[in-house]
Amino acid sequence: MTGYIFRRILQAIPVFLGTTFLIYFMVFAMPGDPIVALFGDKTPNPAVVAQLRAQYHLDQPFIVQYFIYLGGIFRGDFGLSFSGEPVTAILARTFPVTARLAILALLFETFFGILVGLISGLRKGKLFDASSLAVSLILISLPIFVIAFVAQYVFGVWLGWARTTVSSGAPLQDLILPALVLASVSFAQIMRLTRASVIETSGLDFVRTAYSKGLSSRRVIPVHILRNSLIPVVTYLATDFGVLLVGATITEGIFNVPGVGNTLYQAIIRGEGPTVVSFVTVMVLIYLVVNILVDLFYGLLDPRIRYVK
Repeated sequence: MTGYIFRRILQAIPVFLGTTFLIYFMVFAMPGDPIVALFGDKTPNPAVVAQLRAQYHLDQPFIVQYFIYLGGIFRGDFGLSFSGEPVTAILARTFPVTARLAILALLFETFFGILVGLISGLRKGKLFDASSLAVSLILISLPIFVIAFVAQYVFGVWLGWARTTVSSGAPLQDLILPALVLASVSFAQIMRLTRASVIETSGLDFVRTAYSKGLSSRRVIPVHILRNSLIPVVTYLATDFGVLLVGATITEGIFNVPGVGNTLYQAIIRGEGPTVVSFVTVMVLIYLVVNILVDLFYGLLDPRIRYVK
C-alpha cells in the first residue's frame, strides 16, 4: 500500500506541473498588457506601469515568470492580487464558503442519487424506475442557470421557504437551496450510474449464490449488490467534487454566494491574472488529492481490488 501511494504521488507531480504551466501560459502569455488594462480608458504614467510590471515580475521572460510563481507556490506564497491583497487572504476568505457549498451539494447528490438509483435498479421496468429516469433526463437536459432561477423563484419568492440570495457570512441554512441546485445535475448522473450498476451486479453469479444460500435481501442488497455497484459511482464523485468546487461560478453568481467561483469570475472580468492562476492552481491540487484518496478507497469497497507491485 505504501509503495502504491508513493507511485500515485509521483504520477501526480508531472500532472501538477503540466496543468500549472498551461494555466499560467493561458493567462500571462496571451497578447495584451494586464497592467495597462487596469487603468481602463485612462492613460497611465509610464513610471507607474513599469513599477507594477516589476512588482508582478511581468518584466521578466515568460519562463522566468513561471518559475518564480512555482517557487512561490512551494513556499506557500501565491502572490498578490492587482488590488495589493495577498491571494492567500482572498482564498482564506472565500474558499471555506465554496467548500461548505460543495460538500453540502456532494452529500445531497450522493445520498439521494444512490438511494433513488438503488431502488430504481431493483425495480427495473416499474413505475418508480420509469419516473426516476424521466426526472433525471429532465435535470440533465436543463442548463444549471435555468434550474437555479426556477428554484429561486419557486422556493424563494413563491413559497418563501428559502432566501433568494445568500446573506453575509454565508450561513449554512442559506446554502441549502444553492447546494440543491448545484447537486441537481450530478444527482441525475449518479442515479443513472447506480441504477445501471445495480442491474448489472444483480445478475452476477455471486449474487445468485448468496440468494441460493438462503441469505435475506436485507443482507444481499447492501453487502453484495450495493457495495459492488459503487465503484463507478465513487469514480464519478471524485471527479464531480472538483467540478463542484470550480464549476459553482454560475450558481454562486445567481445566489450571490461570496465564494471562490464568484470571486474567480470577478477576477477574470477585471483581468487579475495572479488571482485567476492561484485559484485554479489550488483547485488542481485539491482535485489531485481527492483522486488519490478515492483510488485508495476502492479497496474498501471491493475486496478483490488489491494494490500490488
